[in-house]
Amino acid sequence: MRKMLRAMREPLKYVQGYDATLQFQKEMGYMGHRWLFVCSKSGYKATHDNIEASFGDSADYRRYEVFGGISSKGEIQKMMAIVEEDKIDAVVACGGGSAVDTAKATAFYTGKHVVIVPTVAATDAPCTGLSVIYNDDGSFDKYLFYPTNPDAVMVDTNVIAHAPVRFLVAGMGDALGTYFEGRASIRTESTSLEGTGITRAGMALAELCYKTLRDYGKMAIKACEQHVVTPALENICEANVYLSGVGADNVNCAAAHSFYNGLTSLGGHSVPHGNCVAFGTLVQLQLEGAPKEEFEDVQGFCLEVGLPVTLAELGVTTKEQVKQIAEAACVPGETIHNLAGDVTPEELYAAIIATDELGKARVA
Repeated sequence: MRKMLRAMREPLKYVQGYDATLQFQKEMGYMGHRWLFVCSKSGYKATHDNIEASFGDSADYRRYEVFGGISSKGEIQKMMAIVEEDKIDAVVACGGGSAVDTAKATAFYTGKHVVIVPTVAATDAPCTGLSVIYNDDGSFDKYLFYPTNPDAVMVDTNVIAHAPVRFLVAGMGDALGTYFEGRASIRTESTSLEGTGITRAGMALAELCYKTLRDYGKMAIKACEQHVVTPALENICEANVYLSGVGADNVNCAAAHSFYNGLTSLGGHSVPHGNCVAFGTLVQLQLEGAPKEEFEDVQGFCLEVGLPVTLAELGVTTKEQVKQIAEAACVPGETIHNLAGDVTPEELYAAIIATDELGKARVA
């Protein structure tokens, strides 16, 4: 047993519910009176009116900035300048992953509070303590890790219900890997994503995440298709955003996310992150020699909610592409090395091919 500190990381406050943004000032007002809202175009449209209504007759200062599209160094510097010039107390993200990462970085570098208001439930980024930072030309710069997670996350499930269903499905794919990657990491006594020992509490959240997906995934999709909020949709929002985000932060990633990283080496990739992680989860089960019953159970869930079970659904059509994915996914530092016995590119290649064949047989 390794002698390392165990730790838990999570947002200081998590609020979720129908029209939650109408309660924004009530729930978040303790952070100050001068606000900068970093918004995507769709995020501004989805949240502005309710957030403004929440302030009522308040004299609080609010500034909304529709940002440039990616969490680039130049965009972050622009927002930092606004924080200083307008004496901002708290930075708020309203939108998807790029708005979230931009707001987190802006708040971190200026020492301000940060609130995340996601407008899609496509990833678990709102609750995590890191950002993906890009150069101004759109190329990857670095992962920026923070000493704490966001001050608060507010999920308005009515907003999520009116977002395209494909985002909710992608979020379920991202969340699907949380339990299986955590299970693999704890078996090898790997550190958590934040570099500490893995807690039983973190693993319990990861397991609950998977159970919630299985119990409510299909029903949540039907609700989202009709733009209505039901208990099933509420539960899946919590799984995609909170259980997956806090679970992943406090366990770790393994082969599923390494598969995604390998896939991006092909370039020109447009399939959602979560869809790739879902297929990568099936690949990981192959690598681990999971029983037929477990593999087919997870595969069946993917089919039930519309997540991919074949390479063709990811735009991968040749064995040369698979070889490139396998090589890129196994470079030093990748989380695939958290698996017991480690994994070679040859072993990963075989698992990817086998997973694809089993998927094609299932849908035939």
